[in-house]
Amino acid sequence: MKPTIVIVGRPNVGKSTLFNRLTRSRDALVADMPGLTRDRHYGEGRVGDRPFLVVDTGGFEPVAKEGILHEMAKQTRQAIAEADVILFMVDVRQGLAPQDRNIAALLRKAGRRVLLAVNKAEGMNVGVVTAEFHELALGEPYAISAAHGEGVNDLVDLALAGFEQEPEEEPAPDHPRIAVIGRPNVGKSTLINSLLGENRVIAFDQPGTTRDSIDVPFERGGRRYTLIDTAGLRRRGQVFESLEKFSVIKTLQSVDQSNVVVLVLDAQAEISDQDAHIAGYVVEKGRALVVAVNKWDGLDDYRRECVKRDLGRKLGFLGFARFHFISALQGSGMSALLPSIDDAYRAAMTKLSTPRLTRVLIEAVERQQPPRKGLTRPKLRYAHQGGMNPPLIVIHGNALNAVSESYRRYLEGRFREAFSLQGTPLKVQFKTSTNPYLKK
Repeated sequence: MKPTIVIVGRPNVGKSTLFNRLTRSRDALVADMPGLTRDRHYGEGRVGDRPFLVVDTGGFEPVAKEGILHEMAKQTRQAIAEADVILFMVDVRQGLAPQDRNIAALLRKAGRRVLLAVNKAEGMNVGVVTAEFHELALGEPYAISAAHGEGVNDLVDLALAGFEQEPEEEPAPDHPRIAVIGRPNVGKSTLINSLLGENRVIAFDQPGTTRDSIDVPFERGGRRYTLIDTAGLRRRGQVFESLEKFSVIKTLQSVDQSNVVVLVLDAQAEISDQDAHIAGYVVEKGRALVVAVNKWDGLDDYRRECVKRDLGRKLGFLGFARFHFISALQGSGMSALLPSIDDAYRAAMTKLSTPRLTRVLIEAVERQQPPRKGLTRPKLRYAHQGGMNPPLIVIHGNALNAVSESYRRYLEGRFREAFSLQGTPLKVQFKTSTNPYLKK
């Protein structure tokens, strides 16, 4: 197994900056603002030819007894329990703080190897600026600059000392990446925790709890998945803070990088235009989709019928997707969610043979020919697959620019039915053959 390095420290000491440097990514949000990271954030790092796992954590406040800070502290304690080595980061520019002493006292009892990283030390006299941190009794302080990379490789080499180098693993087979999206406070993090069977991400009764997009790998029935917890998407006019704008960007990037999207709706709130906008973005991007209508357990029969009517009226364009009525908190209705995700992923990534596509096309035309446009009737000759995620079917023939939108939808329905493409958008593209003798 790869060694696990966990980065711990109080808020705004540069933990996420170091995480991004070690993983050579921009996966963790970074801003000059304390408390930005809240959940555990896992990534794969490498120094030279030595791979390792690195875990970013939220600002650690061990004495917090309630609220969001308490939930963040629970996440950090769980990361410490999983660690092989802990990098305890402090800020040389702010000096030794009482909170650093509290964290150091907890880490001394953790039974893990701890390295003390004194961050933001670029351009300083190392011996002078690290002197006061000897007081933490965690061994030699190591001066680094996470932003500039100074001293980082030496620190990681020291952290990995004593661990045998693992042989390179075979690349893992492709598996579904599932983005869980929706408006704030609809229960996205609770749904992920329910699927996992543990409190992996912070679920708190406060809109905007999740700020970053968190990748959560897990396995069920011998099959691998990656769940992506995302920040809630508000209407554009309600997004004011730059931090929230970055969170929205990360959420939209998560949709782009996913195979399947789970759209979470709040059954106890009105199905809003914003829900329809979010769903429209997913369809526009061509991602497979499963809809989870959450908090269903708190509704009576009359209210449930009203919600179903609203869904049909406002989200009628999602006819290809499966709807599940669930309670993520109570776990009701959750058992059918993962099979629908599997079906949607399978449909999005399916390979369609050209002979069978052409047979379905010919049968569809025999059943209902495309309407004429003036004196011209389009001639559809054969079809082949042009792409996956979403499936793209390219139809060749003559005068195909005259095919109406309603006939395109008819063909989509025939292909969807013939190949059981439940849960994914389907794109049909027409290519008109050119007459090679036209200019002669």
